[in-house]
Amino acid sequence: MTHPTGRTADHAIDPIYLDRWSPRAFTGEAMPHETLLSLFEAARWAPSAANGQPWRFVYGHRGTEAFERIYNTLDEGNRRWADKAAVLAVIISQTHRQNAAGEMRPAYTHAFDTGAAWAYLALEATRAGYHAHGMGGIDREKAREVLGIPEGFRVEAALAIGKIAPKETLPEDLMKREVPSGRKKVEEFVSEGQFVP
Repeated sequence: MTHPTGRTADHAIDPIYLDRWSPRAFTGEAMPHETLLSLFEAARWAPSAANGQPWRFVYGHRGTEAFERIYNTLDEGNRRWADKAAVLAVIISQTHRQNAAGEMRPAYTHAFDTGAAWAYLALEATRAGYHAHGMGGIDREKAREVLGIPEGFRVEAALAIGKIAPKETLPEDLMKREVPSGRKKVEEFVSEGQFVP
């Protein structure tokens, strides 16, 4: 199954998985707040261990102080293009949770569950005609400080959401990279009965 993005699925899947990719070229067009809330609503329904729902998102719409605070936590490479996103956000996970006895215990699947919430959000963004680009390049300590993130929570990544723009709006070096990426074959990461590196 070859898709208009140029991606090819070897097995039958819904086209939304091939539609979803992480562009850097955004139009700067504002995103209606209700649309953003729909993306967070999708994240809300992600699976989580013991229904702990450890994910948190701190966001800012373009043109607001919240956006600037988040933008200033990004590394230089991401700041080159993320200023044109409609929304920036920081993805946070709760690393500990209280058990029935009131004792704080490590939440071992906090990052796993938060990743599921991010994936649901990204797919809903695609369904709504937007794109979401996750970013590992963020100053996590600065984000913790400027966003008031307490102990017991970990900054996982940053996130840019927006309407896609022509790749020609990017600096030349980024323009060359502005294509949907491929993926490893299923056989490279799946094995039956025993781990295969």
